[in-house]
Amino acid sequence: MPKTLVITPVKDSIETTLQTIQAIHQSDGDHLHVIYNDFSSPETKAILEGKTAVFGYELVNLEDLTQTPSPNYNLVLQMAQKRALELNIPLVIVESDVIVKKDTLNKMYELSQSLTACGMLGAVTTDESGQINFPYLNFKNEKQPIADTSHSLSFCCTLLSTSLLKGFSFTELSSEKHWYDVFISRKSKMLGFKNYLVTTLPVIHKPHSSRPWKQLKYTNPIKYYFNKLTKRKDRI
Repeated sequence: MPKTLVITPVKDSIETTLQTIQAIHQSDGDHLHVIYNDFSSPETKAILEGKTAVFGYELVNLEDLTQTPSPNYNLVLQMAQKRALELNIPLVIVESDVIVKKDTLNKMYELSQSLTACGMLGAVTTDESGQINFPYLNFKNEKQPIADTSHSLSFCCTLLSTSLLKGFSFTELSSEKHWYDVFISRKSKMLGFKNYLVTTLPVIHKPHSSRPWKQLKYTNPIKYYFNKLTKRKDRI
């Protein structure tokens, strides 16, 4: 039985995706890795299908299951929750612009089992030089190795405990939104769980590799928020 179910939603950005896949494959311990291909290009789909035998992950092509255009994070979370509950193991989301270390997944699992009332547990994100980066810049001066936080945890590299998965059905997630990390973080707290960020468990994050238009948030924020509002993109 695997310790965790690890999922990676993928929308092109095959270079960083393959780095993510390889790092998970090289991780210590037994972890079941499932990739959800969210309407990537035919070229990306072919590469993902060709690499399954090399890296041992399961591949789900969402185009076989839904007509809804990308992003389909709500469907991914619903399917992953069902699978994790069937196996009775935690769910770990590792996004396709994140590179874990060999011990990341094992340590996340162990901490989730030992910490009080764990709902969510996130690994802090850094750039390649080791400096904390988006989305955890507000934790740059955090002194605690494990912060019990009221801030929302990003899904960059985050574990959702079996207790949380049993306490809230993702079928209730709004189809009007695109991303659910803020909502589920708040729901976890509402249900009486604690959310932890581990500042001594860094993972490399290359923000928005699969959605380069979001870089406008930093280079041209006016254009970013114009697109967000008028094109109804990036709904949280």
